[in-house]
Amino acid sequence: MRPFTVHTGTAAPLRRSNVDTDQIIPVRFLTRSTIAGYGENLFNDWRDDPDFVLNDPRHSAATILVAGTDFGTGSSRESAVWALTGWGFRAVIAPRYGDIFRGNAIENGLLPVIAPQACVEALWDLVDAQPDTPVTVDLEQCEVRAQGIHQPFEVDPDDRTRLLQGLDNIALTLAHAADITAYEQRRRPALPTTRRPGEGAVR
Repeated sequence: MRPFTVHTGTAAPLRRSNVDTDQIIPVRFLTRSTIAGYGENLFNDWRDDPDFVLNDPRHSAATILVAGTDFGTGSSRESAVWALTGWGFRAVIAPRYGDIFRGNAIENGLLPVIAPQACVEALWDLVDAQPDTPVTVDLEQCEVRAQGIHQPFEVDPDDRTRLLQGLDNIALTLAHAADITAYEQRRRPALPTTRRPGEGAVR
């Protein structure tokens, strides 16, 4: 997983609340067997609207999505996060998230920043007026910075460490490979055995 430390980029203002995962990536596109390729169908149905924010060329290079409250609710589909990262987003800033979406985001290196509604609205106004203004999401200092905006945020310490070090669940498990091997070697003699008359033990 790609580590997340400090990211500076431009932001896209998604002025909507209650954005569920079926809106992020409609179910009919969940046919891929790999993570790659979901980005091309991000917000597919909303992109039919020429005024949708991701159709605005001023925000075509945005790497930070600023959304309303309850972002990523609905189904547990991890592909919603893959669609966002596939499009190029590194962080989402919103007042509140669906719990499963938030967990999936952490697992895939997408930082879901929880910020007050006032901060979200200030960012919306700022990037609407100045689309090329830089926005910094600093996980080391746990703060969002932009012109006239300085917003601290909280993140679970374990999640912060995992993101800073780029550790997904597999990497966390492999970090204990030696301990797991040692345990398996200790445990083997204690496994139950079957024995037929006149034969050795079968493990």
